[in-house]
Amino acid sequence: MREIGIGIMGGGYMGKAHSVAMAAVGAVFNTRLRPRLEVICASTPESAEGYRKAYGFKRATSSWEKLVHDPEVEAIVIATPQATHRAAAETAFSLGKPVFCEKPMGATVEDAEAMVAAAEKTGVVNMVGYNYIRTPASQYARQLIADGAIGDITWFRGEHTEDFYADPQAPATWRTEGMANGTMGDLAPHMVNAALALLGPIASVMAEVETVHRTRPGGKVTNDDQAQMMCRFKSGAMGHMYFSRIATGRKMGYAYEITGTKGAIRFDQEDQNALWLYKADGPDAARGFTKILTGPAHPDYLPFCQGPGHGTGYQDQIIIEAKDFLEAIDAREPRWPTFRDGLDVQRIIGAALVSHRNKEWTPVSYG
Repeated sequence: MREIGIGIMGGGYMGKAHSVAMAAVGAVFNTRLRPRLEVICASTPESAEGYRKAYGFKRATSSWEKLVHDPEVEAIVIATPQATHRAAAETAFSLGKPVFCEKPMGATVEDAEAMVAAAEKTGVVNMVGYNYIRTPASQYARQLIADGAIGDITWFRGEHTEDFYADPQAPATWRTEGMANGTMGDLAPHMVNAALALLGPIASVMAEVETVHRTRPGGKVTNDDQAQMMCRFKSGAMGHMYFSRIATGRKMGYAYEITGTKGAIRFDQEDQNALWLYKADGPDAARGFTKILTGPAHPDYLPFCQGPGHGTGYQDQIIIEAKDFLEAIDAREPRWPTFRDGLDVQRIIGAALVSHRNKEWTPVSYG
């Protein structure tokens, strides 16, 4: 067991989540590497100092360059807006420091490609943050599919829907500016990542992207409110995904339904501690979806709680990510999802935007 100095870029929503995760992961998972909170970076010296006091870091700075170059910082978590990711990651890799980067990796596919190139050139451990797929229920779904429990997959339906912009009078903010902050840049990557994790590569897409509320109090809207995407997986399975930030009533609508030749699976993040499983065997009168409550028998559940049905929460997903990142650093080998996996997501999003512009099915190029 040894300590490792952690630097976190960003102190807000995700910065706090990762700070708490790094403070807790050693106790929860008994990791061989024990994080030491060294430096936190925020946009101003005042906000950085506030986060330092709140989260327990040793030092604060408003310069990501100082954080990355700090000799006591041995691994870096990037939890700032997409436009800042590339430069920080490339610098960290040049110094041999592992990087965990929140999704999406960069503001553009070109950013993501450059980040993958830098990571693979240096061979430094890298991961991208897709936390929702790490719930014990979704990890179990991946196991069931891989084990052939529901047969050959024929259909996938996924959505990531929320309603934080359902009100047309909600004011314009940074979230309404630039495609990187729209629904395709913000919400869609999570469900695309889930589709890849559960069913494998996507071969082609057909998409529609829409801005429903083009103006809001305070300014024009320059990105998208909702989108839908048909897809064909390389396995041959058909699929459809829907993404929205204006889905009235939906708070965390990260949900999927998977149909196979021997059964089916359903999941909804708003009930994240349950997985619904149907198996097409036994007498007809006894067939039906079974609700499986997660418990110690499911992946990454037992370290949090010994009681089945007690459940895990959002913060626990981030702690699981921290565990995976630390294990990757300790073993000096990759853990899913790497930067290359994150690049695959951005390439699919890019193909969907091309499909929308050209109004045609578009193949996904993985390079």
